[in-house]
Amino acid sequence: MNYQTTALRRALAADYAIGLMPATARRRFDALLLEDAALRVELGHWQDALASLTGGLPERPVPAHVWEGIKARIEPQVLHLPAKRPFWKSIRVLAAACAVVVAVLVGVLYQRDLGVEYNATLLAANQQPALQIKAFGDHLQVEPLTLAAIEPTRALELWVIPTGGKPISLGLVPVAGKGRIPLSTEQQALLKAPVTLAVSLEPQGGSPTGQPTGPVLYQGQLASL
Repeated sequence: MNYQTTALRRALAADYAIGLMPATARRRFDALLLEDAALRVELGHWQDALASLTGGLPERPVPAHVWEGIKARIEPQVLHLPAKRPFWKSIRVLAAACAVVVAVLVGVLYQRDLGVEYNATLLAANQQPALQIKAFGDHLQVEPLTLAAIEPTRALELWVIPTGGKPISLGLVPVAGKGRIPLSTEQQALLKAPVTLAVSLEPQGGSPTGQPTGPVLYQGQLASL
């Protein structure tokens, strides 16, 4: 082994000073120290550096909870039981748990949209959902998703398109796209079969001809739930 390599000499001196060197290697290093003054200097640097780590530390009081934790680890035969909670606190926890369960059940019931018979999501030309429509028998509930803004002199009109038939108006979409559209008996009958719903851009007040006069902005299939 080439003991003249700087990196090797530094590593051996560090191992010797720290005490990590095996007994056989330590005796060999002792022999090298007798012959190599520079190696003794290198060892001295390491010993001086390590000496600063052996200085005493000021005493500090140990918090009571730290001692309790130590005792709990070195005395496993001692069973450390948590203090019992008052009975009224247990009742409060039980009541809170029941409230959470009730809230979850109510949320599930509302999500089912009780009374909804048909549902449709109308898409724009880029296939992005624009309008959510739910049929409740005598009316439609309309919810906007990503409606485009229109001029104040324009209106959105909702149409039902029976298979093989002409569009029939169901009424104007509420302002801002949110609200209810009442249905007549005849309109309700049109929604009993699979149909297409469409929304066209019309003059304020709706189409003057009874048929779509402007571009169709949104459309989708009405499906039963």
